[in-house]
Amino acid sequence: MVLTSKSLNCSVCNKSFSNENLNRHLLVHSNEKLMKCSVRNKSFSPKPYLNTHLLVHSNEKVFKCSVCNKSFSRKGHLNTHLFVHSNVKLFKCSICNKSFSQKCNLNTHLLMHSNEKLFKCSVCNKSFSRKPDLKSHLYVHSNVKLFKCSICNKSFSRKGHLNRHLFVHSNVKLFKCSICNKSFSQKSSLNRHLLVHSNEKLFKCSVCNKSFTRKPDLKSHLYVHSNVKLFKCSICNKSFSRKGHLNRHLFVHSNVKLFKCSICNKSFKGKSSLNTHLLVHSNEKRFKCSVCNKSFSRKFYLKTHLLLHSNEKQYKCSVCNKSFSHKSNLNTHLLVHNNEKRFKCSVCNKSFSRKFYLKTHLLLHSNEKQYKCSVCNKSFSHKSNLNKHLLVHNNETPFKC
Repeated sequence: MVLTSKSLNCSVCNKSFSNENLNRHLLVHSNEKLMKCSVRNKSFSPKPYLNTHLLVHSNEKVFKCSVCNKSFSRKGHLNTHLFVHSNVKLFKCSICNKSFSQKCNLNTHLLMHSNEKLFKCSVCNKSFSRKPDLKSHLYVHSNVKLFKCSICNKSFSRKGHLNRHLFVHSNVKLFKCSICNKSFSQKSSLNRHLLVHSNEKLFKCSVCNKSFTRKPDLKSHLYVHSNVKLFKCSICNKSFSRKGHLNRHLFVHSNVKLFKCSICNKSFKGKSSLNTHLLVHSNEKRFKCSVCNKSFSRKFYLKTHLLLHSNEKQYKCSVCNKSFSHKSNLNTHLLVHNNEKRFKCSVCNKSFSRKFYLKTHLLLHSNEKQYKCSVCNKSFSHKSNLNKHLLVHNNETPFKC
């Protein structure tokens, strides 16, 4: 009888070994751990396990992935990593049937189906189901940002955040919306976008009851109800409650106009300004006054218009105490108190304090008479002249001798 290299069976688990390996293996079934790590005092039963463990305390990574060149200190870690490059997902969640290539990922995923969160942040008491998640969260409470983008030098507290940020500098957009086909470089951006196609707004403001599809949007909105303005412009010291508002404001101090109208080629510093401008080329006026039914293309215009129907005049002239419902009207009025007339007619050199007055005056130098009387068809260059003329047909004499 010829003995093979694996002719001895373990009496506990029936696994086959050679004589020397069987003796080492039997220590696995024993609680005796004779080999101790000199770094952390952790104990191991077979010496090879100690030798493998010691690689953790060294920077030596001898096992390299042939696909992506990532290196590992243990062969087992390399073998586990190789599943990432394959579509084999052997480990399935029994609750939602989601599959994973590694058992550890399945175990991590199973915590999502549990409400147990054992790891609590000592700073803000936020709880986590996994210790690594708590460890990553703690960076939020520190100013340490170890991971810097090599392109724009922006720093991040987490490597995952840096990796996601790097997509911004590439044109790769792997995540496509199944509804409108818009593509995104990050999955989180796609998920946020999908809320646009839903009318579900779960996050409600406790102050004004305005609802939002995303919690961060609600959080940003709450600054509106406070006087806290943490973000200050370094040029003019104007403060803002949101960082995004400060970023948009900074365009005011630059001559960069990146956003061009495709219809008239007019350029704008901000995308919102371009979107507002595009309404000029549209006849859509969605915002209607509930008092006089006049319609407006922008909500802001309607809001400003409504002041005309109220007696509220909060803008007072510091010179003559005359009050106005609009700040722009006050600014226009203030020109009356000074002799500044910046708008000059190129034909007769007459000057005006307001651009509108100059525009109206220029009609005198043209043959254009766009205001026609509906009674006698007489035409006028100014609407005010037409209105005075109409009194003739009404037998009214507005000017008394």
